[in-house]
Amino acid sequence: MRETTEAIVGAVTGSLTAPSSLLLGRYDDQGHLEYVGRTTTLTRAAGAAVADLLARGRRGHPWTGWSFSAGWGSQEKLNVMLVEPELVVEVGQAGR
Repeated sequence: MRETTEAIVGAVTGSLTAPSSLLLGRYDDQGHLEYVGRTTTLTRAAGAAVADLLARGRRGHPWTGWSFSAGWGSQEKLNVMLVEPELVVEVGQAGR
């Protein structure tokens, strides 16, 4: 049995029309959207399917001014586009 969880898309790598990966968050007890991780690289079909469901992040996005590391221990920063945190996705949990 594969375990999954829900997360909110807060940003993407790539472009709004062709996202490469999704940066995911969950709301904490105080209502703040906390970053929890990102997906692996999306297939072209998956990126196209999700693209129509995304909207560019508006002023006051919870992650405005944040930077995201390209990987554990890496100094390289991801180039991300903030999106409105409205889309909930189901993701598989690694290592479970």
